[in-house]
Amino acid sequence: MNGRRNSSVGCKRARPMAWLAGLALVALTLLAGCGNNPWPQGSEESNTIHTAMSENTPRHLDPTASYWSNDTAVTYQVYEPPYGYHYLKRPFELVPKSAAAVVAPVYLDKDGNRLPDDAPAELVAESVYDVPIKKGILFAPHPAFAKDAQGNYMYHHMKPGELGDRRTPMDFKETGTRELTAEDFVYAIKRHATTRITTPIYGIFSEYVLGLKEYGALIKEEDKKLREGLDPASLDKPFLDFRKWPLIGATAPEKDLLRLRIKGKYPQWKYWMQMTFTAPIPWEADAFYAQSGMAERGMTLDSWPVGTGPFMVTDFQKDRRIEMVRNPNYRGEPYPCEGAPGDKEKGLLDDCGKPTPFVDKIVSTVEREATPLRNKFRDGYYDLEIFERTDTGNSYLVEMKDSDEVREDYLAKGFNFPQSSDVNMYFLGFNMLDPVLGGGETAEGRERARKLRQAIAIAVDWEEYSKIFPKKAGDTAMSPLPRGIPGSREGTPEGINPVTHKLVNGVPVRRSIEEARQLMVEAGYPNGRDAKTGKPLVIGYDFYAVPTPERKPEIDWVVRQFAKLDIQLEVRATDNNQFQDKVRKGKHQVFWSGWNADYPDAENFLFLFYGPNAKSVSDGENTSNYQNPEYDKLFEQLKSLDDGPQKQAVIDQMVKILQRDAPISFGFFPFSSAAVQSWVHNSDPAILIRDHGRYLRLNVDDRVAKLAAWNKPLYWPVVLIAAVVLAGFWIARNSLRRRERTNARGEVLA
Repeated sequence: MNGRRNSSVGCKRARPMAWLAGLALVALTLLAGCGNNPWPQGSEESNTIHTAMSENTPRHLDPTASYWSNDTAVTYQVYEPPYGYHYLKRPFELVPKSAAAVVAPVYLDKDGNRLPDDAPAELVAESVYDVPIKKGILFAPHPAFAKDAQGNYMYHHMKPGELGDRRTPMDFKETGTRELTAEDFVYAIKRHATTRITTPIYGIFSEYVLGLKEYGALIKEEDKKLREGLDPASLDKPFLDFRKWPLIGATAPEKDLLRLRIKGKYPQWKYWMQMTFTAPIPWEADAFYAQSGMAERGMTLDSWPVGTGPFMVTDFQKDRRIEMVRNPNYRGEPYPCEGAPGDKEKGLLDDCGKPTPFVDKIVSTVEREATPLRNKFRDGYYDLEIFERTDTGNSYLVEMKDSDEVREDYLAKGFNFPQSSDVNMYFLGFNMLDPVLGGGETAEGRERARKLRQAIAIAVDWEEYSKIFPKKAGDTAMSPLPRGIPGSREGTPEGINPVTHKLVNGVPVRRSIEEARQLMVEAGYPNGRDAKTGKPLVIGYDFYAVPTPERKPEIDWVVRQFAKLDIQLEVRATDNNQFQDKVRKGKHQVFWSGWNADYPDAENFLFLFYGPNAKSVSDGENTSNYQNPEYDKLFEQLKSLDDGPQKQAVIDQMVKILQRDAPISFGFFPFSSAAVQSWVHNSDPAILIRDHGRYLRLNVDDRVAKLAAWNKPLYWPVVLIAAVVLAGFWIARNSLRRRERTNARGEVLA
């Protein structure tokens, strides 16, 4: 009886033993196969580029609304404007993209008569661009184009509730495509007049595209009629079909001919045609996304663009990841066979004539902190650190200078950090609509505010910034024009900003803090206090990113610069999307910002201060909301001038006005250097080149081999844990056996 009881107990006790043994086996199996690869197993063997996005996913992938650098990682891979830049040639050269040729305008006088190509600007009433469009270009597959057997659109007239569980365009069973036509470009130009979305460039375009300003008023009224009686807060809005209303400045006389009529002479217009603002938009996509329930589920052009480019978005997870795959309808434009001097020796011409794109997929993952981002790059899991950035390599170059060990490691791994000068800048701006910083309505108030801004501009020591933060260093800016822009005086005695610097033995030296304090007294803020009320001067500092541990030292540095003048700076850091909302409403004061050139012309930097472009008034890119009639008049002249002495004289006058008025504290022109792995070929980073995704080629075998070499598993932890598990198993087994041999009175049975 006792033996049977003990036998029964023994069977029950064996189950934990078996479970423990199984656990040991599972633990050993998992530990043996685990690693630090953040991507799905086997992804390193696929023809996929892995890269990062900082902070969050882009806010606007709709080409009408998109005007932020981090959008370009997607927009320029999906959309094809008429023109682009030659990938390798320097200076930058415009080449046809979706257009069949880069065309010169035809100049007309006020009576419509043709003028010579060298006609002076004052005689030119209109510039006409007849742009031929390439034949046979197809849009990427999308449900907006899907048709049934009778030729009717399958998904354009869905009833409420018919959307079902679909949450992305990928959830629709059927897709379709069609050929690109000139009307798609016409539709895109018209769409800048919309009231439905942000239109940052409408102010500029409406000044040049014939009839667009009036068209904007018309669309506003038509939209009002469409939405009459509807809930203004509803995300569902009736389809605003721009095909119904003609625009004299944008037409399609033939299926493959785009005609654009531009007011006066505006040489820079050709550059706008390489930006996604002029990329074609199919009306079908607008109609598809206008349906009930789409916007609520995030199905808009802002998340799911529809283009003709080499890639298409197939996964958009807000603030997590974006995946683009090769567009199966892309025609395979060839890789260039010419480049800049030295490109052949660098191997940049090895793929001459081969059809692009070379990779099958681009995956961009959101990284909120710098340390994990950099670790993943150093371990080889990011092929490019950040796809659209050209300055991420600087920090690695500094590390190599600081440590021989690090230098040897980076050289052994073959990291590629090509460094050069580029056409961008960072700065601190002042919102001129703010009564303290702008001065309000009176001349006296504006003069006080100007002296306050000048004092701050002196106090913010950008030379010190580059010493303290060498990983983000650059040349101190005396104006908004980098050296690579025609008309820039940077680096010359004539280019010195007389408000902030003076020449000492031929070297620019920042003016003293005592001079800045004297300006504070003249501004009415002695020792940082209002002379009338005695209250301390408190100013808000709006930063476009969250204050992570990596960013806090820079934010604190800015606070210290203002403290030199006893100004209390209240840090108001937000994420990028919140920052953009704040500046559109004019709720900002001092702000950190930057600008990457859209095209290589001084106008593209100087328009940041053009009155009609005021961000909080007309949603333009004048984030300082700076208004100066004298400056605006000169800018009007500048727009019609070709490069030469006359244009240089106008640029010099405009820069002097900006130096005097100080709507921003000119910051620095950063050194350019991307962070690229050795197995990524054809990388030639430049701020103006945004469509580089189709040129990049991976050596997948090289990547697999190096990832294995750099990330060898450590077996001693596995062995140690296995030993602990097995020891526990052995102790438990002996204990259970002893209990099985013990009767209820504690006697050990034979």
